[in-house]
Amino acid sequence: MIMTFNRNEFVGAFVMALDFLESSVRSNVTNHNKRVALIAIRLGERLGLLLEDMFDLYAGAVLHDNGITNPVYNKISGGAASNLERFMSHCIVGEENLKVFPFLKPREGMILYHHEAYDGSGYFGIPGKAIPLLAHIIHFADMVEIMYARGSDRKEAGAKAAEWKGSQFLPELCEAFDEINSLAFWLSLDNRFIDGELNRSVPHYHMEMTLRELAPIACIFSKFVDEKSPFTGRHSRGIAEKSEIMADFYNFDEERKTKLILAAHLHDIGKLAAPNAVLDKAAPLTPEEFELVKPHVFYTRRMLEGIKGFEDITEWASNHHEKLDGSGYPYGLAAKDLDFGSRLMACIDIYQALSEERPYRKPLEYAEVSRIMTGMADGNAIDRDITADVLEALR
Repeated sequence: MIMTFNRNEFVGAFVMALDFLESSVRSNVTNHNKRVALIAIRLGERLGLLLEDMFDLYAGAVLHDNGITNPVYNKISGGAASNLERFMSHCIVGEENLKVFPFLKPREGMILYHHEAYDGSGYFGIPGKAIPLLAHIIHFADMVEIMYARGSDRKEAGAKAAEWKGSQFLPELCEAFDEINSLAFWLSLDNRFIDGELNRSVPHYHMEMTLRELAPIACIFSKFVDEKSPFTGRHSRGIAEKSEIMADFYNFDEERKTKLILAAHLHDIGKLAAPNAVLDKAAPLTPEEFELVKPHVFYTRRMLEGIKGFEDITEWASNHHEKLDGSGYPYGLAAKDLDFGSRLMACIDIYQALSEERPYRKPLEYAEVSRIMTGMADGNAIDRDITADVLEALR
């Protein structure tokens, strides 16, 4: 079945995911990616870029730091020259993550080279106009945003741009910044206005494809999760594999099967907002730590619900900690509110969690997994029939 998807909605979901990731490792980052995008858009307008180039510039700018992980942030904050390789790694990982992203044109090197300097002094030593223009714009916008975030005013930024001209950056780019660097431009970067400014400025594009064709794009989310914590990545992959088995067990058609697998890949993306110290803790969580993890399903819903065509996927991915007796979270939904897909995802998630290794324990044997899940079904926490099917099909 061919469906129409709004590319901008995907970008918005990815941006929210990256914002959650950054907030979990750096408390002083707010809307960095969005401000970089707006600065880049204004520069692109001044340079006369085509609308297709403007969309790809926006997408690349808001996703430019997608390869940054918790260890990389720690290296960056150190600031030592020996950290250069770690800086380069986020460019390499970021480019790899977005290989299947639906840019409107091929954009090889846009993320990989977004820290290259005009004089060839960047990480890869790419000089002058050999640097992809969109990568160069993103780098410039990134530098300006950092100045803004540190409290510099537009006059300081203008003076710095003049200093960069012909050395760090293409002369025309510095001249374009001088032309857009008005009081209104500087005020538009405020957190209160950034979303509105972007909504008015970014061109909208759609794409037609099947859910199966869309799957690699949606699973970019999974790559973000994998980079954050090895445990969360293994967990999601395990649930995706078991969801495929259960979809075949129930003879789901291709569309429903694909939706279930996508929901499995995406069900824990809200954990991007959770501290790694909690996710990777080599001991059971305290009640206080568990409260830090609970919101992840709410965040998962918020990331996915803006994508039209993902309604079922959003429900199944976001309800996997709800219980039939209303004792689950985050909404406390009851049996009447939970459809078959939501109930199935909850059972698969529990089976996977019990049967996989955790930082604080070995995998449980099948007999123990069966005992625990059957007890939950008898207590009306999870669906009795689906529990029996999962225990049969996944044994």
